[in-house]
Amino acid sequence: MTGWIYYPDLLATPVPRYTSYPTAAEFSDKVGAQELEGALAEVEADQPISLYVHIPYCHEICWYCGCNTGAANKGQRLAGYLDTLHDEIGLVASRLGGRARVQRIAFGGGSPNAISPEQFAALLAKIRGAFGVENALLSIELDPRSLSKPWFEVIGSAGISRASLGVQTLDPKVQRSIGRLQSEALIRKAVDELRKAGVRSLNFDLMYGLPRQGLDELEATLAATIEMRPERIALFGYAHVPHLIARQRRIDDSNLPDAELRFAQAELGHRRLTRAGYDAIGFDHYALPHDNLSLAARQGRLRRNFQGFTDDNSGVMVGLGASAISQFPGLIAQNEKNAGRYKVRVSSGMLPATLGIARRREDQSRGRIIEQLLCDGEAEIRTLFDRDLMERLRPLLDRGLVTIEHGRLRIPDYGRPYARVIASLFDGYRQPAARRFSSAI
Repeated sequence: MTGWIYYPDLLATPVPRYTSYPTAAEFSDKVGAQELEGALAEVEADQPISLYVHIPYCHEICWYCGCNTGAANKGQRLAGYLDTLHDEIGLVASRLGGRARVQRIAFGGGSPNAISPEQFAALLAKIRGAFGVENALLSIELDPRSLSKPWFEVIGSAGISRASLGVQTLDPKVQRSIGRLQSEALIRKAVDELRKAGVRSLNFDLMYGLPRQGLDELEATLAATIEMRPERIALFGYAHVPHLIARQRRIDDSNLPDAELRFAQAELGHRRLTRAGYDAIGFDHYALPHDNLSLAARQGRLRRNFQGFTDDNSGVMVGLGASAISQFPGLIAQNEKNAGRYKVRVSSGMLPATLGIARRREDQSRGRIIEQLLCDGEAEIRTLFDRDLMERLRPLLDRGLVTIEHGRLRIPDYGRPYARVIASLFDGYRQPAARRFSSAI
């Protein structure tokens, strides 16, 4: 067996994307600032950590978006948020006391380029000064619709080497259906300017399962993308959950592809990109062979965190900004989501974490198995193997989508679209809840 086969019964139940384990669905207010204080205090001298900096604003709000973001239509609002973010950076840096070694800084959103280039430069300078950062790898998410010459200049002067463009689709009628109009010429210009600015690893975020999107529309977007040759491509399945995300109610769900067409779109993406020379990474990422993400996958160093598949090997990620998530071996903590309440907490000198979960030893063990299955396509499962697990694996075993030998479970390449389903069988928190998660494909 080599091609993908559609088994609707296996994909019928929505499952998490597992950017963490336990997932955000298990977060509670029993974890907050006090627990984050304790985790920061345990960071050792010269321990490598990564920072994630969240800018929860966009100049234009896309209807499909599930991110924590709002309209950047008031300069005072943005300036006030950034003042608070500067203060939080100072609070976190004081807790670390210079012990940690920041090796990566990622700016995400929303859209980091919703703020001005000058504000971004000041924010980066604050981070570098507060944490004593010298040579950290810098990455940034960008909305190509609001990029300008000053932005390209600050990206170059800052030394940003990795950038991710929100492309989603290049088909005009699909763009109109999701409230995101941007021409192919605009994307091509952004690519050219980012290359000139020194970006060496460029990612495109693409989506399938969008309204009025068939195989032809996806094929055209893939063809243009391949021609522009970004080093990385993330091909996500759109999750339509208007009961959770109010802005998605503007999307006409009668125009959405059905489950079988979504599967065919995912398969088309996989076939088209791998034939074009991209390596398949996990279940929805692709990278050119020379890119560090592909190298990490080949060398067994691929990881998964809140930013998706990554070559970041830091055991600690500290989130800065409203709704940002920090992750430690024994703790996951999320900052207050509401920008107003976030400001109140920081202004009072408190760390703004208000949700999270303590990661028990069992959580860490299950999390490693889930991460290995998604990243490497195999994992040692001997410690969790029992009759109940065997029964749940049976439908996958019978169809050849997994194999088990000497306590090691493997997912063949044609089982890739079922990776999240397979991973969910090792989730100790999973309960049937069709409205909580996205479609498995």
